[in-house]
Amino acid sequence: MMKKVIQSRLHKALVLNGDMSYALYKYELEEHLAYWRAGMIRDRDEFLFVVTEHSGDVAMLLLTAKGKLFINEQAREKLQLLWHSPGVYANNLKLFLPMMTEQLESNELWVTGVKTAVAPA
Repeated sequence: MMKKVIQSRLHKALVLNGDMSYALYKYELEEHLAYWRAGMIRDRDEFLFVVTEHSGDVAMLLLTAKGKLFINEQAREKLQLLWHSPGVYANNLKLFLPMMTEQLESNELWVTGVKTAVAPA
């Protein structure tokens, strides 16, 4: 039952452009920024995004390789721009939502670094 609730909240915030919680970002995500930046550098990620859900609220952050931080709605908008090809954002979220839900239900933050692959000509 809790999985469906979490997934519904994530869908509303990430797919349907619902509101996100700055207080939840401050409480659960902000303190880990230096750790995630170091991991991005080590892994050579182009960007990294993190999602959390707690008590009905959703928060998100996105870090770029240049160190730019986007929080909540701005993070969602930036991710939509990064995955700008038609349908990519929606399709990726459709794939990620079940994994996000699993981790969040287990009281873990959902963190993923992203590298962009260029198709050979």
